[in-house]
Amino acid sequence: MPKPTIRRPSKVDLGKESATNDRLYQRLARKLFDQLASGAFAIGDRLPAERELAIEYGASRPAVREALIALEVQGFIEVRVGSGAYVCRLPGQGEEPGFAITAFELTEVRLMFEGEAAALAALHVTDDQIDRLDALVAAMATENLLPEVTEEADRDFHLTIAAATRNAGVLRTIEDLWHLRSTSPECALLHAKARNAKVRPVVEEHAAIIDALRARDANAARTAMRAHLSAVMDHLLFRTEELAVEEVRRSLASTRRRYGALPAA
Repeated sequence: MPKPTIRRPSKVDLGKESATNDRLYQRLARKLFDQLASGAFAIGDRLPAERELAIEYGASRPAVREALIALEVQGFIEVRVGSGAYVCRLPGQGEEPGFAITAFELTEVRLMFEGEAAALAALHVTDDQIDRLDALVAAMATENLLPEVTEEADRDFHLTIAAATRNAGVLRTIEDLWHLRSTSPECALLHAKARNAKVRPVVEEHAAIIDALRARDANAARTAMRAHLSAVMDHLLFRTEELAVEEVRRSLASTRRRYGALPAA
């Protein structure tokens, strides 16, 4: 079976796009979209790896991943675990790429907003709400033992803190952010990849938030929440990448078992 063709985009300075309001990942997605439209890639071609694209475009790995996900949810490419991104559809005449909120953007918003919400909650949280949070962390620990990843206790944990602020606007905003997590195609896709990689809520990070709330320490609550959501960003990027590496290792191990070890040189 012939190896797939890997086409490489020409070197582009994305910094020259400063006149547009697009974020970096959107500019990168548009450049790759233009490459598809111009015929630089053909259906079935494999795009350069994320690391190579990051170097080629002078972009961060999260920005590259966001760009690929934006193209994937629109059906232009397919990202295969352990193999890479493949072109599966070319743009039609007059077609333009579209963008919704990405998982990294959403987590960035949550990091800023929920950090302050935790600080406010520390001033108003009740003992009953602390008990509720303790029970939810225990539920997370139990859910983490299940074969399928679930987010129910995690969601309820964050909404309980939002309710503890005693501010209806804060609660509504955080509810809306969690709704976006499942309804934005880009968010839903990356979180699905994270679930497939067995990324689970980290009990210790949530317990640290409770400790700060129990102490009614606003600064510590803010710091603990921001540390937790910063870790979420890392999990979304690196844990899904580790899954791809592990898939390759399993494939190689399977091949060795099937054909036997190669003789020593």
